[in-house]
Amino acid sequence: MVSLEDKASGTGVKPIRRALLSVTDKTGLVDFARALKSFGVELVSTGGTAKALREAGLAVKDISELTGFPEVLDGRVKTLHPRVHGGLLYIRSNEQHEAAMAEHGIQPIDIVVVNLYAFEKTAAQPGVAFGHLIENIDIGGPSMVRSAAKNFEDVAIVTRVADYPALIEELKANGGGLSRATRWRLAKQAFALTSAYDAAIASTLERIAEPAAAEAPAAISDAEPPATLRINLPLAQALRYGENPHQRAALYADGSGLGIAGATQLQGKALSFNNLVDLDACWELEQEFDEPAIIIVKHTNPCGAATGATILEAYQKALASDPVSAFGGVIGINRKVDGAAAEEIAKLFVEAIAAPAFSAEARERFATKKNLRLVEVKSAPAKPVVKHVSGGLLVQGADTGRVTESELKVVTWRPPTAEELRSLLFAWRVCKHVKSNAIVYARDGQTLGVGAGQMSRVDAARFGAMKAVLPLKGCVAASDAFFPFPDGLEAVAQAGATAVIQPGGSVRDEEVIAAADKLNLAMVFTGIRHFRH
Repeated sequence: MVSLEDKASGTGVKPIRRALLSVTDKTGLVDFARALKSFGVELVSTGGTAKALREAGLAVKDISELTGFPEVLDGRVKTLHPRVHGGLLYIRSNEQHEAAMAEHGIQPIDIVVVNLYAFEKTAAQPGVAFGHLIENIDIGGPSMVRSAAKNFEDVAIVTRVADYPALIEELKANGGGLSRATRWRLAKQAFALTSAYDAAIASTLERIAEPAAAEAPAAISDAEPPATLRINLPLAQALRYGENPHQRAALYADGSGLGIAGATQLQGKALSFNNLVDLDACWELEQEFDEPAIIIVKHTNPCGAATGATILEAYQKALASDPVSAFGGVIGINRKVDGAAAEEIAKLFVEAIAAPAFSAEARERFATKKNLRLVEVKSAPAKPVVKHVSGGLLVQGADTGRVTESELKVVTWRPPTAEELRSLLFAWRVCKHVKSNAIVYARDGQTLGVGAGQMSRVDAARFGAMKAVLPLKGCVAASDAFFPFPDGLEAVAQAGATAVIQPGGSVRDEEVIAAADKLNLAMVFTGIRHFRH
């Protein structure tokens, strides 16, 4: 039989003889502790963790028995003690450390199982009291994590519940020891944890203008940009490549399980970089509509968008907008996909479909298209938008601006009809998500032509009309920014539009309004612009 010492000589396996356990999340704790105990490991624990282990029938030594000092200050001080950190930082091969341990009666600790106070969840609670927020800043936990991780050559630090099963198997394979490779992996995870934890605390406290009384709400505000931008996201998925095959890429996610980054893939090949970017553009536009809606996106721009009484009707209208461009695109749906809609959608080659849910019939129909990627998405709250520029980052708030009928300003002698008004509001929502310069032609909850990303607004108007496969006569048009000259408006009218929605705000507004009156166009101003670069 191969001894643990023999294994250690080749793999860096170190035996576990004493464990310190102190966790907030007690999921899986008892099973992991039982596995440790089966190898004769002494368990040392604190407060609620010790109570949970004793209730499970496990013998546990209180931390105060190890330190010879009681927990004090309402539990603020319990593991901050030389007999804890000495036991963690002790280098086993160092003779001077060995002598110091013996002189001061410090016992080695070989593994620490810790997860931290849920500071971020506490901060997210509406109206959280300032004092409660501060009490949820963990001090002892991160200190133990860092000490154990620094001394990974001799100590294992476990900070993730998800690691318990694999560690139990390794303990069994090694007769109660863990390899150096595992300790190193755990140490890296540990330092990533403390880094993210400190970043969350610093970022939250920066948003509190002035400390309130302990019982008062913390008054967390986003009114001012943070003094330091901290982005700390774990790797969610390595991607085959980026926008092009010669570019490396990966997806990092916040772990919320929301939005496109947190979507659940139900079938199909792995999502690509471009799939994710297009799906995100698709999903953002989907959120603009309360009624059943279908968005078809190609290269981040909607090539077809429609609403309908059913998903099937919306899909048929969206596809009819531009069936050529729809080939090879991605589709976003804001309702559970039923079998009837799936039957029609499956006739088109698309890369991916995102929806909040898929019926059993829809899943069965899509299963025949093995490469089609299906993803279930839960809506995520709007967050700041981050873009890279040379040498830094640009950060802006999400474009959550919307307009309602009551906020529109009619500026022409002829007001829009009720039908035109409904179409104008639909076109405006779509135009918000089209790359500037943008012109969108629409009618009755259906896009007819999309002029995207043109350097000239006149060209955007002409290009959108050129793309139309359905008649434009009697449609409406939306422009993401004002018309600086009448020529863009004239191009829209020439295409067949009878009503226009635009922000207004040009120094030539009066000239443009006069042109609209001359052309018998109804025109409304929104007072809000939607550039999208």
